[in-house]
Order: sequence, then structure tokens, then C-alpha cells
Amino acid sequence: MTVDMGVEEVGVSSLDDMDEASFSAAAEPHRRELHVHCYRMLGSFQDAEDAVQETFLKAWRARGTYEGRATFRAWLYRIATNTCLDLLAGRRPEPATGGEVRWLQPYPDSLLDELPAAGADEPEALAVARETIELAYVVAVQHLAPRPRAVLVLRDVLGWPAKDVADLLGDSVNSVNSALQRARAGMREHLPAERHEWTGADGDEDSRELVRRFTEASVAADLDAIAALMRDDVRYSMPPWEGLVVGRDAVVADWTANGYPEMRGLRAVTTAVNRQPAIAYYLWREQEDAYVALTLDVLRISGGQVTEVTIFDADRFGSLGLPERLVDDGAAQ
Repeated sequence: MTVDMGVEEVGVSSLDDMDEASFSAAAEPHRRELHVHCYRMLGSFQDAEDAVQETFLKAWRARGTYEGRATFRAWLYRIATNTCLDLLAGRRPEPATGGEVRWLQPYPDSLLDELPAAGADEPEALAVARETIELAYVVAVQHLAPRPRAVLVLRDVLGWPAKDVADLLGDSVNSVNSALQRARAGMREHLPAERHEWTGADGDEDSRELVRRFTEASVAADLDAIAALMRDDVRYSMPPWEGLVVGRDAVVADWTANGYPEMRGLRAVTTAVNRQPAIAYYLWREQEDAYVALTLDVLRISGGQVTEVTIFDADRFGSLGLPERLVDDGAAQ
């Protein structure tokens, strides 16, 4: 299954006569999809933003080389992909020994909603669009070497023909097909085995109820209630810190050792990132007379239980469109 989430291509046959304003007007409609593409490649919201800015700059400088043989959109994707490969070659660290990706950052659903929607008659495209942005998928992609990673995203997510990918990478079709096989094998190795059981879609009432109960228990710092909602083999990580905790008892022990049961004055705001349920937590600060941003919990739900918790620091709240603080309005949370 593949999904091509592109906007309708504007008629662009030559860029030679374009001024900067006209060029920006032609390129801007592609910004969000290019940003999501770079995010899949890099795993970092901020790195993806830098890559898109670099892509637009390179495209403007190279506008004289555009010959119109490929669409303007495909030309931008070519530049964006090579920009990501350059970044990966220059400064991408390896995933930690437990498999966690320390540079991982969440992607807000509010921005994913800006992507051109697949049609209602394209359920496979909708499924792929959702599955290939979930945190577990993005993490698995980060374990691939850069070129097989690019091949996988271009072929399996965007649906590019092998010949076009080979042309982009300067490889043969046979090399691209071989890289795709290696990439798919790597993804099977790193994706959770029970992925077909995942739930949590917007229309899943059971998942919404589970998130509600998890949120209430978390605000109350009730570890027993939280543990009852977790699967035995639940996984917990907190990028950028190294350390993957596996198993309900181990997670409870870790959170207990870090003083979570004694925490008071929490409030929560439910949201969604990477097409997964998420909960933003705020902690009351007397000196600031407000609830101050604390962490963001992103949940993976399988079989009616929480299967994975990924916690991000409050420094991501701005990019997620979340407030940095909440005033005490007396409302129950």
C-alpha cells in the first residue's frame, strides 16, 4: 500500500523567469508535505523544519536547472530527499542500545491535518498515511541506513516507481529494489509485532475511554490505577534521554523511584500527535500562580491496554500548539 498525499500540481514548465515572490508562491503549497517527508526521514520536527528551509533555498538557487521533465513537486521532493541524506551523512547519531531514538520529536495532528486528504474511496491510502506517521514507524525508520531509508519512504509511502527513485539516487533499478528489500526486513525487525492490533483512531470509543481513565489516574498520581491500564510488556522511553524500560513492574518501579506518586498539583490537556492519543501535563507553581508545562505523554494502545508510553519534555509544547501555562480558573480537569 502507498499513499501520495500531494496537492494538485500547478503548471510549472520553467522557473527562469520567476522572481522570488512567484517562486515562493509556487513552492509554498508543498511545504507541509515536504516537512512530513523530511520528518519521516529524520525523526525530528526541528530537523525537518531546517531541511525544508534548506530545500527551498537550494531550489531557488538551482531554479535554472529545472527543465520541466518531472513535475515541480517531484523536483522539490528530489531536493528535499538529498538534503535529508546530506544531514544524515553529516550528523545523525545511532539509536541507543535499547533501540530508542534520542532525537525523536512528536508531530502535532493539527499540522498533519493540513496535508491534502486522501479521498473517502481510498481507505488504503488513509491507513498508510496514518500508519507511516506513528511514532513506532518513525522510530523503526531511524534504524535504517540513510539510502535504504530514502528508498523505503519514496517507494512504500509516496508510491514512487523504482525507476524514479533510481534516478533520484543515481542508482540502478536493481540496486533500488535490493535496498527496498533490506529496508522492509529492517522495518519488520524493529516494528512491534502486534502492530495489526493497534487501536486509538478518532472514532474508537473504547480507546477514548481508556485515555480518559489514564488521564484521570495520572493527574491523581495513582500508580496502581495507571498500572491496571498497562499491558504486561508495556514499553516506556523519554527522548532525548537514553534508556528503554520494558514491563509494567519495571515502569512502575522507575516512576516510583523518580517520585511520581508524591507529585501533586497536576492538570492535563488531551491532544493528539502522530495520529496517536497524547496528554499534555502541567504542574502548579505557586510562585508563578499558574500551571506550568511539564511533559507530554504519547500513548500506543493495543487490545484495550496501553502498550507504550513515550514522554517528551515541555520544550516541545510550542511546536505542538500547546500553551506554556494554564491559569487556575477553578475548573475541574
